[in-house]
Amino acid sequence: MNGILSQFVPLDGSESGLVGRQSERALLEQLLDQAANGQGNALVLSGGAGIGKSALLAWACADATRRNMTVLTALGVEPESRMPFAGLHQLLLPLRRHAHRLEPGQRRALRTAFDAQGTVPDLFSVALATLELLTECAALTPVVAVADDTQWIDRPSADVLAFVARRVTTDPVLILTASRTGHPDPLRGGGLREMSLRPLESTVAQALLAAGAPQLTDAQRSLILSQAAGNPLALVELPKSLIRPNPAAGRPRDLLPLNERLERAFGIRYTDLPADSRTLLLAASADTSCDLPQLLRAAAIAGGTPVGTAALQPAVDKSLIGPDTLRVQFRHPLIRSAVYTRATVAERLAIHAALAVVLETDPDRQVWHRAAATLGTDEDVVSDLEAFAARARPRGAVTIAVTALERGSDLTAAPGRRTSLLLRAAELAGELGERTAAAELVQRSDPSLMGPEDRGRLAVVQETVDPGEMLDEARIRTLLEAAGAARASGHPDLAADLLWRAASRCWWGNLSPDLRAAVAQEVDHLGLPPDAPRTLAVMAYALPRTHGNAVLSRMSTLTPDRSDPDVMRFLGGASLILGDFHTASSYMSVAADTCRSQGRLALLARTLGAGSWGRIWTGEWDRAGSESEEAAALAKETGETFWATSATTNLAMLAALRGEHDIALALAQNAQDSLNITGVRFLLNSIQQVRAVTAIGTGRYEEAFDILRRLFDPAEATFHEMRWWVAPDLADAAAHTGRQEEARTILAGLEHLADQLSSPMIQMCLHYTRAVLADDDNAELPLKQALAIDPSRWPPYRARLLLAHSRWLRRQRRTVESRAPLREARDIFDTLGAPHWSDHTRQLLRSAGESSTPRSPSARDRLSPQELQIATLAATGLTNRQISQRLYLSHRTIGSHLYRIFPKLGITTRTQLADALSSLEPTV
Repeated sequence: MNGILSQFVPLDGSESGLVGRQSERALLEQLLDQAANGQGNALVLSGGAGIGKSALLAWACADATRRNMTVLTALGVEPESRMPFAGLHQLLLPLRRHAHRLEPGQRRALRTAFDAQGTVPDLFSVALATLELLTECAALTPVVAVADDTQWIDRPSADVLAFVARRVTTDPVLILTASRTGHPDPLRGGGLREMSLRPLESTVAQALLAAGAPQLTDAQRSLILSQAAGNPLALVELPKSLIRPNPAAGRPRDLLPLNERLERAFGIRYTDLPADSRTLLLAASADTSCDLPQLLRAAAIAGGTPVGTAALQPAVDKSLIGPDTLRVQFRHPLIRSAVYTRATVAERLAIHAALAVVLETDPDRQVWHRAAATLGTDEDVVSDLEAFAARARPRGAVTIAVTALERGSDLTAAPGRRTSLLLRAAELAGELGERTAAAELVQRSDPSLMGPEDRGRLAVVQETVDPGEMLDEARIRTLLEAAGAARASGHPDLAADLLWRAASRCWWGNLSPDLRAAVAQEVDHLGLPPDAPRTLAVMAYALPRTHGNAVLSRMSTLTPDRSDPDVMRFLGGASLILGDFHTASSYMSVAADTCRSQGRLALLARTLGAGSWGRIWTGEWDRAGSESEEAAALAKETGETFWATSATTNLAMLAALRGEHDIALALAQNAQDSLNITGVRFLLNSIQQVRAVTAIGTGRYEEAFDILRRLFDPAEATFHEMRWWVAPDLADAAAHTGRQEEARTILAGLEHLADQLSSPMIQMCLHYTRAVLADDDNAELPLKQALAIDPSRWPPYRARLLLAHSRWLRRQRRTVESRAPLREARDIFDTLGAPHWSDHTRQLLRSAGESSTPRSPSARDRLSPQELQIATLAATGLTNRQISQRLYLSHRTIGSHLYRIFPKLGITTRTQLADALSSLEPTV
């Protein structure tokens, strides 16, 4: 495949952009070497206009071409920033003949993303298809994908680029992007490697100026050096404006911003062009995606006279565009900007109107030109922008949908419609986590014009952009009022959404019973069936103690729609907070699978994180670890910072239970520091539980007891309704410190709760604490009752109960009998993957007179969480492509992981994976 360099036409004097850039070129050369040898990477360049970004990218493209690498390019252009996947289309166009390498679903995702026909694909389906296409082509020839001016690339394309860039580390793919500082760029700050280009050093700048403009006087040279401030493009272009005998050139001593000075320098050349050339370049500056025949037609419509290809030559002669006969390619992004800004308002309106005519078969692009050609108001254009937003949102182009609705609000003459459009835009911006943008949109709306639906949307937006404190009871009342108004005005779904948010706040913040009851009462007014999944979830979150049994009972008779991830998530969430962890894990697993198939990665992050918390206590530590790792990564990638913190808390608890004490404490502190909403009592409670479990694991039982005791104090910020889940830890700490009586007093309410809420977790906690806190003379029966609970359902707790049983037997001088529970506990700890506790149990066995061979390292000791996840999926018979679609990696990355996994497990084929992973039984 040949390199495609058309996007980076060398600028007159473009070598200036490489002067003094030896270190930057060395880094690019290193990255190219690595890509050629199969190690992918990504680099985000940033800097001011003319600083040399484009020159470095052009150099990298040329170097890659010399290496026979495939070079793909895309250039961000401001008018196209509103067109979903326009930049990605540029980038992938040369690879269209390789699309047959993709699976049909992925081919369809790319095709529909680019032509907006058929079923609309989600952003992450397009991203995965792009990743597969690039890695497939890279298997033939290493690929370098280059995007310049990414601050103007449409957001979906930028999100896809970022997605791919984070996943090509094991493929011969290099992603290079460049953006202009002072503009938002979605690729910056996303965890990718970044390099900022600085101005040239003084001596280098002087040498460059002397070489390019030797005719300058000393005074002129001093002035140019001062004005250019080390910018290489300015050092080349400003002297031309200075020495050129044209009064329109202005004077460089005008203290304008550097971009404006450079645009003025290019604008002078544009002004001198013939009229038809100016009109043609203006058309190209307004839409660089048009081919030459389309631009010629638009120029003719706008100018009122035919325009031929001869109009190109004057612009080529003045080094404004390259000599391409198929497309108009500006020789630098600033030239395009200069052309557009130099035109009069009337000229710009005329060219956009002409382009709207030319693009009559492309409604998505046409509507933007119609909007740009509109002065004043136009309700038809507003309707078209609304329709465009409706098409863009399911394609993952939420940012562009926001822009469309916002532009529509500028063009409508109806104040009420304007406010509604702004609120809908704010709601979408809130979905993206762009709180500042959403808040600004809300600020521009008029509260006096809001009806019940708009006020409901406003409440939803405020929940996203300004969650405030979870303990804010006034916020709950606002949500209840908005829900009631939405219900009364015929919007039950919006009302239910508001009540769900209110109930969630009640649970996370452990708010007052009166507010919880008010939420439940409003649910009754919705008229929804009592076994509707959302109804059950709201009741469980609002009133778990008093309504928990009824919710569990209703859920046990349901046959839910397992294809709907929201249904599964609502039921899974209700099961989780009521303590039915096994049911919760089952529902959340189904929800996660559906989210994967639909590409809903933000929802997938939430679902994995929530489901993994239950798996921790049911002993599925390996799966909980891999899913929590995945949840944390996806949450960060999709901007779900709260759920990233939640997943980090899961990982901290797993580390504490495994005996990885330093890791556990570090993760717990990281979770606490990154919690961006105050008053989230459940997470604060869980973080303290991590610290207590770590203290127990290191024998600091007094410290653990004091930490846990405070969780039951209503005055503490960690006090939460689900504090009873830490009862086993409190009992263990009490048994080692002689504070059993104090613990029994603290846990006195558990008996009553178990009568009200007969959930599996609460019942287990009750039996556990009865057994561990019993006096020695009365402990045998409660120990037997606790150990009679199905041993397969609560392995971590059973192992610890067995330790408590063995200690009681030792105190009764029944040492030989104590060996059996110790053996079983050791085996459980080995299977769980808790080496700290395994070693501790072996020491107890030795002290009881029985030797035990050292723990044999298992698969989990040799594999990372991601490797274990991949190996487990492969062991079930899934192909590399099927695994890649589940984990949003390329199938070649999956193959690379398996290549490293096999020798770690001592196997050579996939058929051996299941046995290797199941052979975790200890050698005794």
